[in-house]
Amino acid sequence: MAEGRGKPQNVSEAVREAVQRTVQTTVGSAQLTRGRAQEAVDEIVRGAEARAGAVRERVRSAEAGAGAVRDRVREVLGEHRPATAEDVREVGRQLGEVGRRLERIERRLQGVEAEAREAARAAAGDRPGGASAGGRRAPRAASPRQP
Repeated sequence: MAEGRGKPQNVSEAVREAVQRTVQTTVGSAQLTRGRAQEAVDEIVRGAEARAGAVRERVRSAEAGAGAVRDRVREVLGEHRPATAEDVREVGRQLGEVGRRLERIERRLQGVEAEAREAARAAAGDRPGGASAGGRRAPRAASPRQP
């Protein structure tokens, strides 16, 4: 049975040698299969890592794009946002200030108009044929119309 080893001495010895040879052959095949399996797993892992790197890069790119969109949306909303209660209060305050300024201007204008009427009356009274001469009144100066 076993060439080069001599003849087994009994059947149990022959079976033992056969099992040993089978186990050694199987162990060698298993080691070869294990090596191939390890190479296959390593290749799968390398491919997965490469794809994961590409996915990470796409995610970074998408995040950067989303950040740009977010900034632009905020900018546009800031330009076209509706007025807040504080905005309305501020406009009301400014409108009140404009109203007060307008009242002051109108009072000054009334004073200037009154002075102009008085000056016109005085000038008409100094003229010959005026109110002081002959008892006639001078025609009234036209005054600007008031709203």
